[in-house]
Amino acid sequence: MITAKAFAGKHYAVYGLARSGLATVEALVASGARVTAWDAKEEARAALPEGAELADLDAVDLAQFDSLVVTPGLPLNRHPIAARAREAGVEIIGDIELFARARPELPPHKVVGITGTNGKSTTTALVHHILQTAGVPSLMGGNIGLPILSRDPLPEGGVYVLELSSYQIDLTQSLDCDVAVLLNITPDHLDRYDGFAEYAASKARLFEMQTKARLFAKRSKKRCAVVSINDGQCQSIAAHLFGSMRFGQPVPISIEGVVAKQSEWGALQGPHNLQNAAAAFEVANDFGISRRLIFEALRTYPGLPHRMERIREKDGVVFVNDSKATNATATAPALAAFEAIRWICGGQPKADHLDECAPFFKNVREAYTIGEASDLFARILAPHIKVAECGDLAHAVLRAANDAQPGETVLLSPACASFDQFSDFEARGDAFRTLVGAL
Repeated sequence: MITAKAFAGKHYAVYGLARSGLATVEALVASGARVTAWDAKEEARAALPEGAELADLDAVDLAQFDSLVVTPGLPLNRHPIAARAREAGVEIIGDIELFARARPELPPHKVVGITGTNGKSTTTALVHHILQTAGVPSLMGGNIGLPILSRDPLPEGGVYVLELSSYQIDLTQSLDCDVAVLLNITPDHLDRYDGFAEYAASKARLFEMQTKARLFAKRSKKRCAVVSINDGQCQSIAAHLFGSMRFGQPVPISIEGVVAKQSEWGALQGPHNLQNAAAAFEVANDFGISRRLIFEALRTYPGLPHRMERIREKDGVVFVNDSKATNATATAPALAAFEAIRWICGGQPKADHLDECAPFFKNVREAYTIGEASDLFARILAPHIKVAECGDLAHAVLRAANDAQPGETVLLSPACASFDQFSDFEARGDAFRTLVGAL
């Protein structure tokens, strides 16, 4: 795990004992800190690591603590403990800030921070894959993979690649990324912010935490920010942060250098993945990795589990698991990525429409609806495309596979939550993989 002498002798309150909370407690205790922790769930409290104390942090005086470490899921704008911590003058931080404070004691390394509304996970995993392909020691963490504090430190020259949600950035004060990436900003999580502008400002703080010395020092020509300029908020952030020529200009995410080769990247199809690949290309280029190795890594990138994951090709038909697409906005890029689709959709609906998917109905040969949304989706889709109401995933897979012709794609991209028939989207995707494997 990652520990630091900087934590020794301090008293931390840790609120929430899920994976990142447990890793935080273990790292702090191992660093010589005093830790008092709490979770509302009894089973979570039972897993408290040895050496930490239990106390109901919703009731105790918070002024006794040096820091309150909370899970990113805790809404800072409305949770009572956040208001109480502010009244007590206690800082509220997350595990990414603890990592930032531990960095001076780690072997010399670099950090890539990646944020945006969409595409963060893919771009993070892709940068990590490119670095690994080039033989650079790296690990990914943050909003993806294992908690960062639970990982062993990288050797000298290693690169930590962090996916960072706005929630995590809100809990971070001093993460000075060597390369910071902003992919896009569209309205999201507005229940946590006072409007869209405040949500965008949260993303912009990733750049504000970089020291000015890193921001395109003119003498070294060092590039350390990769910014999309495809939407108005990103353009405004770029103009605001990098308008002064003293620090040069941000590197825009441009698809020009990569678009010609996208057809060779099986796990990176669709316009959204073209932007993700372009961003990863700029990051890798900044680290001096050759174009040959970058394109080799893009070709061999396996994709994330349950996100446009190519499962199998059988008799000229490709089977793709996009179970992670739990709403129409997430499904739309998958429909845009393939030209002849047998689309398995449905589950527990989050909305009564599929408006975001409508521009790509032309790519769908037939839809196979399942779950609670089966009838609803059938009624929405019937005026536009052929529909088969299948009820459950097993029947949908068998029928789609029987109907599919060579060159077509059987795509599970539900545009729904999974909880009507599965424990989570991972279980749904695993079931799809098993069914496809048994064909």
